[in-house]
Amino acid sequence: MGRQWYENGKLLKKKNTFTDFIACAEYLIDKKYCSKEKLCINGRSAGGLLIGAVVNMRPDLFKAAVAGVPFVDVVTTMLDPTIPLTTSEWEEWGDPRKEEFYSYIKSYSPVDNVKAQNYPDILVTAGLNDPRVMYSEPAKFVAKLRDMKTDDNLLLLKCEMGAGHFSKSGRFEKLQEDAFTYTFILNALNMLGSDQQ
Repeated sequence: MGRQWYENGKLLKKKNTFTDFIACAEYLIDKKYCSKEKLCINGRSAGGLLIGAVVNMRPDLFKAAVAGVPFVDVVTTMLDPTIPLTTSEWEEWGDPRKEEFYSYIKSYSPVDNVKAQNYPDILVTAGLNDPRVMYSEPAKFVAKLRDMKTDDNLLLLKCEMGAGHFSKSGRFEKLQEDAFTYTFILNALNMLGSDQQ
């Protein structure tokens, strides 16, 4: 969609990413392509940030959410220039050592915006050896959700002890991870037989 569209979704316009996603979900529901009871979302890394942000903003729109190795503690990570990718990512997110970026990033950072409300079923994954999104970010997000959410919906944290940012290596190991994710989604949609749940 061109350079301007990209520019309108970064730095001090980053929230457009989340509101555009929500608008797409509302469109799908409004046009009867699906319903809130069947809409599941999935994103990894920066896409996991998207998932974390939209479930905070509009948890009512989704039946289930999968956040894979999600970048959800944006303020803390972007404030640490010793993390290998941080300084190069300031061009995308902004440098939170400057007040305007700090305040803006904090206004959407998933960890900083968990609140007492109902959330959909959520699966969060992490990799113990992930150099891009440290396992502590997804763990911190899940801990805050467990402390604050007001529902009894499923909330899982799955940390791969031998994986990094791009999941386990090996074709069959990757397929096992995909099967776990799809089983989580099918379970949330009540599409598994009672003997398989």
